[in-house]
Amino acid sequence: MRPIVACDMFRAMRFNSSNLSIKRRTAVEATDFLRRDDKMAALLPAIERMAALQKDCATALPAMFRYCEILAFDDSQLTLSVPNAALAAKLKQQIPKLQETLSKRGWQVSTTKLKVQMTKAAAIKEQMRSLSLSEAAVTAFDDLGNNLEQSPQNATLIAALKAMVARRRQE
Repeated sequence: MRPIVACDMFRAMRFNSSNLSIKRRTAVEATDFLRRDDKMAALLPAIERMAALQKDCATALPAMFRYCEILAFDDSQLTLSVPNAALAAKLKQQIPKLQETLSKRGWQVSTTKLKVQMTKAAAIKEQMRSLSLSEAAVTAFDDLGNNLEQSPQNATLIAALKAMVARRRQE
């Protein structure tokens, strides 16, 4: 049996420290949705408990918990997800501090396990925009290529101008 049934729901809602600033309206809508259904309403206390634990962990180690998430908390064993081994190594050194801080806040954490796994989508690079030129600009570049002095120094520039004009006129 899984330790907390709400774990998948919690992970989907992503109550990590970087998202704690989500608009309150969104959180209210989510809790209203959960309260409407009896089965979902039963998960709400577990989700709120996990969110509170995530918030306390983020308060204890704010720089580290920007990319970490709680996977499970059962029988005083905390299981955390970290995105890479380097962060896991740094976090491993901070576990005593984390457990002490959580203990002061009322959480009984005796052991902490770290699992290296990608939990957040990697940032997608923005595609490069292609430069759009007006027909007048293309004509001006064409005239420049035709009127430049034919010399070895200008040969590559003239070839580049002619290739650009040809590409722009095909589009």
